[in-house]
Amino acid sequence: MSSERPPARPPFEPRKNRKKPDKATSNPPTKANSDLKSTRPDQKVKVTPKSPQPQPQKSKETKRGYTREETKIPEKVSQRMLSRMVVLAGIPLLLGLGTFIGSYFIIAQDLLVLPNAAVVILSTGFFGLSVLGLSYGVLSASWDEEALGSILGWQEFKLNLGRMQDGWKATRQNKPKN
Repeated sequence: MSSERPPARPPFEPRKNRKKPDKATSNPPTKANSDLKSTRPDQKVKVTPKSPQPQPQKSKETKRGYTREETKIPEKVSQRMLSRMVVLAGIPLLLGLGTFIGSYFIIAQDLLVLPNAAVVILSTGFFGLSVLGLSYGVLSASWDEEALGSILGWQEFKLNLGRMQDGWKATRQNKPKN
């Protein structure tokens, strides 16, 4: 077990902190006497303002000014997360649903008298495990494209949880106080 501090950001997060351009500086200043244009010294011609030329549409930016392409999770990483989530959340979900089916069968065949509370508690426990499986599935997957990670994913879980905590701390520090 190593005591290395996890990197502050996942591999797919952009490296630079870009600042959004100010709206006041992005528009060029207009001149007061640009309405009148002189072709000859004795003749003045009134110029109508030109229609604004369409500017190329920017890709949508997130709150911090990054494009979606820059913050996109790589396909390999998202497939790895999805496969872990299906296994770790799907099995408890099926067991939770199976609790209802199994308890109905037991009660219908008069095999055992089951209290309703027992069925509810057992199924709720399985559904809770399913929710935990979703979270663990995302955090236990390796966020590095080249590294597959371990089967259980405990080392990756600790590393990714540390990254999330660092991100939360950084967000709290940058949050303006009201």
